[in-house]
Amino acid sequence: MLNLNLNLNLSGWLPLLSIIMGLVTSLAQAADPANSIPALNGEPVATEVMVRVVAHGAMVLGDEVGGARVTITDSATGRLLASGQQQGDAGDQNQIMHTPRLMEEPRYSTRPSGSFQTTLYLDRPTLVEISAQGPLAYPAAMQRASKTVLLIPGRDLTRDGIVLDLNGYIVQIERPPAGESLIAKDDVTLKASVRTLSGALVRPHGDWDSRKVTIYGEVLIGDRVIERLQMFYSGSKSSFEAPFFVPTAAEAPNGITLRVVVADGAGANFGMGQATYPVLPEQLKPRKN
Repeated sequence: MLNLNLNLNLSGWLPLLSIIMGLVTSLAQAADPANSIPALNGEPVATEVMVRVVAHGAMVLGDEVGGARVTITDSATGRLLASGQQQGDAGDQNQIMHTPRLMEEPRYSTRPSGSFQTTLYLDRPTLVEISAQGPLAYPAAMQRASKTVLLIPGRDLTRDGIVLDLNGYIVQIERPPAGESLIAKDDVTLKASVRTLSGALVRPHGDWDSRKVTIYGEVLIGDRVIERLQMFYSGSKSSFEAPFFVPTAAEAPNGITLRVVVADGAGANFGMGQATYPVLPEQLKPRKN
């Protein structure tokens, strides 16, 4: 008789327990927006999207290098959903490059760093293509990357957001200045600076160690390489240099091209800078007093 009464009492409580569990689940979802389900009312839902464009193996493309241009398009229709420029700082070097973290922990958003943010109004799960191009301040070093992402209405992309890697280097010939006339048979120093696409210095013993990178110069007449130069760190920021002799005006009637190549196969970064120069006959060399 006791067992029968106990069973009857429990069965009476089951509907109430079910209601209580439902309320607990609803409260938990309300407390954690990431687990909430958008209402199906047919209206577009505001969805925050953050994009970060970073230099591969380096920092964020910030204002120092002109940032990056970001576009978001609907993959199915090709319709442009959002576009703009990434702005902000390159980020905290110690946090990005040196701080150990678990896979799910943010890398770029633990401290302020550049990003592109927009709000999209979505009425259904939408496959989009997100593309980025930069660094905008250095057109010769500009690279592009894109990826497709499925966006869900109301499910915001925050913290690091969608990260796009750009591979390469900013390589600038500093000396001789581009377009400057060179005198035949002169001993000239080729000098160039090398930085990551985020603007970080490439130099010996740094976070971006030039000892692990191949850096060389080339002297070209037309499309023909007539000399290859091993470049060495000059001791000044991210500058590398090598001497060479200017060919004769007869050998290079249309002038020469100087090219600097930077290659890091292990790090998957490559870059190049070049400039052209007229060559004047040796007898036109100014006399020294």
